[in-house]
Amino acid sequence: MRAPIGFRISNRRKSLRISQAALARQIGISPSYLNLIENNKRDIAGSLLQRVAQCLDIEIGDLTGEAEQKLLQDLEEAYADPAVESLPFQPDERRQLVAQYPASAMALARMHRAYMGAVADADAYADRLRSDPLLGQLLHQVLSGITAIRSSAEILEDVQDLDDAERSRFLGAIGRETRTLSEVARSLIGQFESSSQAASSVSALREIDDMIIEQQNHFPQLEDAAVRLRVELDAQGTFGVETLVSALESGFGVRTIIGGPPDSPDFPGQYRYRPDARIMWFQGSTTLATRQFQLARLFGELSAADVLRQTLELARLSTDRARRLAARALGSYLAGAIVFPYSRFLGEAEACGYDIDRLRQRFNGSFEQIAHRLVSLRRPGEEGIPFGFLRSDPAGRLTKHFPLPGLLLPNTGHACPLWAIYCAFRQPEAMLRQVVQFSDGSRYMFLARSLQQRPASFREPNNVVSVMLACDVLHADRTVYGQGLNLLDQAADVPVGPTCRLCTRRDCAARQEEVLSPGGPVSATRVPLVPHEFGLGDSA
Repeated sequence: MRAPIGFRISNRRKSLRISQAALARQIGISPSYLNLIENNKRDIAGSLLQRVAQCLDIEIGDLTGEAEQKLLQDLEEAYADPAVESLPFQPDERRQLVAQYPASAMALARMHRAYMGAVADADAYADRLRSDPLLGQLLHQVLSGITAIRSSAEILEDVQDLDDAERSRFLGAIGRETRTLSEVARSLIGQFESSSQAASSVSALREIDDMIIEQQNHFPQLEDAAVRLRVELDAQGTFGVETLVSALESGFGVRTIIGGPPDSPDFPGQYRYRPDARIMWFQGSTTLATRQFQLARLFGELSAADVLRQTLELARLSTDRARRLAARALGSYLAGAIVFPYSRFLGEAEACGYDIDRLRQRFNGSFEQIAHRLVSLRRPGEEGIPFGFLRSDPAGRLTKHFPLPGLLLPNTGHACPLWAIYCAFRQPEAMLRQVVQFSDGSRYMFLARSLQQRPASFREPNNVVSVMLACDVLHADRTVYGQGLNLLDQAADVPVGPTCRLCTRRDCAARQEEVLSPGGPVSATRVPLVPHEFGLGDSA
């Protein structure tokens, strides 16, 4: 998805009263090519973008509008909603709205997000009422209680010759039923509140996305804290599991236990920290990379609690769930910054062409840990390739993602079935590369690999996930994965979309849902063989 960079260039040029021909001459391109750029029909990046920014006296970040690209993605979802998708929107209406009326675009996106939250709540309540036997039982108890109270009250009201003992007995029955009904009502409210909390997970993840995009996937205060903590650890010995175990024990009284059963039999994780007992437990099958990363994460959270708290307070998070998920994400970020020091890691990545396997060997990290760190290399003046990140379970459900401005990554559910993240499940442990093209002409390189956790026992099922990195194809030649590819030959690109619901490709053989994009002919997906079958047998 192209951001409205061209519109921004045009608006800025006109405000400075510079002609199109004059600007084209200053930056060294033809006026016709500049016209295509300003109409958002050609990509612009690298040195050409820097020359444009210099001639227009504007920051590159203001031109690229990375923050606005997330807004553009939110509008794409809003405009594809079934409630409004049939309206006759213009092809560039969303981009024009973001470029010229950003406040109105933000208002529309926020209203759609609130609407989706309300729909999720309503669906959760409806599902509970339809399928939860406990709720059915509670509602039955409510009705029974009301009936009993009403019967006793009618007797007291209608029968005038009751003696004191009988009247006292009916009043006691009303009191008992009222107390029981009160307890049932509290249980019922609790059930609905738990449904609402479960349904709020979507909005919580959206808030964390906004926090990450606002920081451009980079948190300088955590990077500074990581530098300080790494120096402290290096002073105690060679960085690794042994040094981290020693630092945790000497500095915080934390004991590390590897292997043996967890203290809770039903605990499903590979590691766990018990603050009350000061014990960090690892499953015996965990890899050294996992132990090193999680020990660094614990050391960071204990040593830099104030920095983490301040970073969390600066984020605009509205719920406890969002704050809890954000705290976990920030703790993992700090761990990555400790294990993979910024400047050294970026230098190694540039030197080896972002070869993830080489970086794994150099820093003793896992594939997913290295991929996470590559996403965060956004320090101003010392930036790496901008990557997006996705993780999927075998059912295709996206379980983690770090957005890349310009690339429409689904917030929940499933992505396009043609993406490499799903192809990787068919080739276990193999690195897949894929050059894709979206319907708006934007092109990306996808890198995906399936990963398998070590099972703790024969009876434990294998836990497999797929991880994918994505970058603009303009950066592909800086990586080892771009070698051997003819990046100029767009005929070899895989035509994809974000999801079936948001994709405008009507002729895609992999399509599983109706086209919801406005305009064009009626979708031919899943139509009956005989058209207008409801008219069969009607008289002429």
